[in-house]
Amino acid sequence: MEFVKQILLLHLFDPTKSVFFILMAKLLKSLLRQLVFWILFFAFARTIYLVYNYGEIHTDQIPFFEIIAGYWHGLKLDIATACYFLVFPLLLILVQSAFNLKWLDWVNRIYTSVIIILYSLITSTELGIYPEWKTKLHYKALMYFSHPTEIYSSADSSTFFILLLIAAFMATVGIFMYRKYFYEDIKFSYYYWMRPLGIAVVAMPLMFVGMRGGFQQIPINQSQSYYSNYNILNLAAVNSGFNLFISVSENLNNLNKNPFEVYSKPEAEAVVKKIFATPKDTTLNILTTKRPNIVLIILESWSADLIESLGGKPGITPQFRKLEKGGVLFTNLISSGTRSEQGMACIFGGFPGHAISSITVQPDKYPKMPSLNKTLKQQGYQTSYYYGGQLIYGNIKGYIMSNGFDRIREVYDFGNDVIKGKLGVHDEFVLERQHQELNKTKQPFFSALFTLSSHSPFDQPMPEMLHWNIKERKYINSAYYTDDCLGKYFEKVRKEPWYKNTLFILVADHSHGSYKDWPFTTPNYHRIPMLFYGDVIKPEYRGYKCNKLGGHHDLPATLLHQLSLNAKPFKWSVDLLNPYSPAYGYFSFEEGVGWVRNSGFFSYDERMKHYHQMNLPPAAKDSIVKEGKSYLQVLFDDYMHY
Repeated sequence: MEFVKQILLLHLFDPTKSVFFILMAKLLKSLLRQLVFWILFFAFARTIYLVYNYGEIHTDQIPFFEIIAGYWHGLKLDIATACYFLVFPLLLILVQSAFNLKWLDWVNRIYTSVIIILYSLITSTELGIYPEWKTKLHYKALMYFSHPTEIYSSADSSTFFILLLIAAFMATVGIFMYRKYFYEDIKFSYYYWMRPLGIAVVAMPLMFVGMRGGFQQIPINQSQSYYSNYNILNLAAVNSGFNLFISVSENLNNLNKNPFEVYSKPEAEAVVKKIFATPKDTTLNILTTKRPNIVLIILESWSADLIESLGGKPGITPQFRKLEKGGVLFTNLISSGTRSEQGMACIFGGFPGHAISSITVQPDKYPKMPSLNKTLKQQGYQTSYYYGGQLIYGNIKGYIMSNGFDRIREVYDFGNDVIKGKLGVHDEFVLERQHQELNKTKQPFFSALFTLSSHSPFDQPMPEMLHWNIKERKYINSAYYTDDCLGKYFEKVRKEPWYKNTLFILVADHSHGSYKDWPFTTPNYHRIPMLFYGDVIKPEYRGYKCNKLGGHHDLPATLLHQLSLNAKPFKWSVDLLNPYSPAYGYFSFEEGVGWVRNSGFFSYDERMKHYHQMNLPPAAKDSIVKEGKSYLQVLFDDYMHY
């Protein structure tokens, strides 16, 4: 034992062999210098992007301090990207620290030089595509590089060579600065077995934390860098390498071909066109005014099984049940997606959720989508969005900012005098913040609020009120809490002068596995509530139940028709209050589709070529199956080409 103690003391305190001395003197002098280089190089690339697009920035008269704020807002994503780039150099350091192979220094230099060249090309390419596409470089643009002569032919020759010169300039400066001032050769004069072990134990966890953007629950994504209502500043702030990686990884399996292509494109499109055929363009006019204030409350993970009127057990959401008497309840809605980011695209863009990915996680796609918020802003609405958590989840922040909301509140905008759970600020405080700020908002306004407390881990601050012996007890109690918050919220806002001219819309972002334990591949699992409520509902429609089969991607068309506004850009959205509009239900899962008609339903996994559920009348089976498969095929094709 004495011998072991002596060895340990030698390792810890001998300055020539100490693990910590080696870590500080070698790892930090090499790895951290490389980290600093990448952060500076990313800032250099961002500067070139802003300077090149100075004309557009100048035209918009963007304040100088808002422009330079992008360097700060882009820093976290820059660090995350740098950490990804430094994984290979870290592995080289581990090998070198054990075996002192000097030629690995050249490997590191060559590797970094290649990354610098590629990043420079990405930046210069983004300069070329921004004037037309208004996006950063994404997977679809990469497909054009398989025909470089066509790129050259379609581009202005002077611009083409200017961009090449910019890329060459960036790469030259980057490589020179890296080799001259930042890279330091790894030199060890002796072998020491604890050296690589110490580096691995300390550096690898730090590298992992850097890659995911910190210790928060949600890993970093492009939304972290979104901060401005000027899209060009957000694009400049987002790290180009990180953005391209996400775009490619999200579409890796469908870069060139729709994985759900079952029929010829004309055949599938003809089927979908027939699905949407509407003999008469009309609607039930349920509102007393064409320009009400609109408050949209998005209910996190609310299943229809929480609502007594939709078949749920009594007592879970008693406040919602009271509201039904003063509004229009949509009783037969199915959530097309299973995640919140998909729900946002449904509600604000009328774009159904689909298999494999989501359109909202890809900033190159969603700016081209129609936007409920932008449509209302064109009509003079003041707009706002409230959420108690972190909006970087599912890149929701980027999508919401792209929608152009005038005011956005998330967890960082609340003080310390509110109760927070693991995910953020609880619903009662977010609802009250919205209430108080709407009191000061010019009418008409459109304000969206996304609840939080009914999301796992369901750590809502109210004692459990429903002591049911079921596995979803925490979930139903969290819904009871949110429902209770809604009751208190409406008690307060009914006293405000703006209340009488306000339409409240309560709708779930998606469903949740309920105490009824429905199979995931059945429509019952995906059923959600939606309620139009308020004094602006005509008296004869208060308490009315709309049984039309549909989804929450039908919200934009349904609402806009009530306002006598054009809903045609929302081509996947139908008016649920039009008696002649199509009645269908659709939901997606990772590799397949669920399709519902009043006569039955099926769910199908394309990858396994397997029907999970089949409940259709024999006479209509083939035609309904073709409808569902064609719908997903055309929808996914639309997603690919956005």
